[in-house]
Amino acid sequence: MQATGNAGSSSPATPERVSTGVAGLDNVLNGGLVANRVYLIEGEPGAGKTTLGLHFLLDGLRCGEPGLYITLSETAAELRTVAASHNWSLDGLSIHELISEDGLAADAGQSILHPSEVELGETIEEVKRQVLGHRPRRVVFDSLSELRLLAQDALKYRRQVLALKQFFATQGCTVWLLDDKTSQPGDLQLHSITHGVIGLDHVTQDYGTDQRRLRIVKMRGIKFVGGYHDFRLDTGGITVFPRLVAASHFRQFDDATQSTGVRELDALLGGGLVPGTNTLLVGPSGAGKTTTAVRCALSSMQQGGRVKYLLFDETLGTLLSRSRNLDMALDRYVENGQLSIQQIDPAEMSPGQFATLVREAVEDDGATMVVIDSLNAYIQAMPGHRYLLLQMHELLSYLNQQGIITLMVLGQHGLIGNVASEIDLSYLSDSLLLFRFFESAGQVLSALAVLKSRTSVHERTIREFRIGAGGLQVGQPLQDFEGVLTGLPSYRGTQALLGQRIDD
Repeated sequence: MQATGNAGSSSPATPERVSTGVAGLDNVLNGGLVANRVYLIEGEPGAGKTTLGLHFLLDGLRCGEPGLYITLSETAAELRTVAASHNWSLDGLSIHELISEDGLAADAGQSILHPSEVELGETIEEVKRQVLGHRPRRVVFDSLSELRLLAQDALKYRRQVLALKQFFATQGCTVWLLDDKTSQPGDLQLHSITHGVIGLDHVTQDYGTDQRRLRIVKMRGIKFVGGYHDFRLDTGGITVFPRLVAASHFRQFDDATQSTGVRELDALLGGGLVPGTNTLLVGPSGAGKTTTAVRCALSSMQQGGRVKYLLFDETLGTLLSRSRNLDMALDRYVENGQLSIQQIDPAEMSPGQFATLVREAVEDDGATMVVIDSLNAYIQAMPGHRYLLLQMHELLSYLNQQGIITLMVLGQHGLIGNVASEIDLSYLSDSLLLFRFFESAGQVLSALAVLKSRTSVHERTIREFRIGAGGLQVGQPLQDFEGVLTGLPSYRGTQALLGQRIDD
């Protein structure tokens, strides 16, 4: 995205922007923060404030901007330990501790600071001396909770923070104030004082990795992407996954119908798969949904397309081996880069990270088809069905506007008779391909039908469907059967099934 200036500003010049040091967060902010302002970074202990602050200062060093880390809560050694865990070096970064062993001694009384810094005013003066001495362009102050305790009353605390803000405004500094939200709930004093507020959220789930999110609570003069944005804190620092807004992404594309590689399946779909649409393959386990998706992906690659296959349920080895046995080998397409298969662990991946993964496949790798196999595991990774529908709606809208052919596999509970889904996603799909088992002459057979297509006039017949060494076989419409979709059909004619003769 292109950085945008301060909307509605009377200044003729575009305000200078500075990077936060995290590409995804800069994206959320449409280019970064306005320079020479004071910002509040708030979050509970462990949310990632210190790491984010180090990102900001180290990015400044790379840009030739000196940085200063003023700490009341951690020692310089502890900061270097945090940096080392991300393989970072703090060489060139100025660190000033407002803590000492003397201040922590039992006879030091009520303060954890140096004897010369017992009073709040003296602490503020020490901060000013450090800024004047180092002349930094970027400053991180960690943290305001200790300053709040030292002030003892809200009025004095607010006045001193205002004094700091006025001082920094005269020094040409971009300042981050870190706060661990230990004040009284609903205390928004700092929100009104600072130019912008970024909130970090850390949620522990019953199973799987912790979920981390951030939100731009307030940002003056910047058009930003609102809402929660997932982020990951790992070795190497913080990675932010901006919330996907489909309306911001559109491109022209060729909407010529593409074949699935099976003539009869093309006929069912009204000609084939249309770019800019998504197809939901739904049915019980073992009915052939994944094999059909692989057949469609193989046909796309044979026509020169690139496919991103997001695999939740099976292992990569199982998928490749099964495809070879069905005469649909994928190996050479993996080797030449046309096919990218990625094993997904839903317990370790947030919805925002998944959406970013899809975006990278489309925008960076040039994928023309995306396969999600299956949605069942993705559903389990979501905090609630309501959020799943919103996420999927945005993701599918994005893929459609990019001209991508999307295949989604959804397994249903049950095998014969009463078959049901965990959640109804049919209204989000452009086409719906239904798989069913049915019984005939002592055999369990498979049938498929297209129940919906928004882009073409499709067949409304039910066809037999088989998987064998030659791949997929789709038979003629089952005109002599009734009740196929119930799993218990009745036979009223002489129609031959696949692999049968009429006189058998």
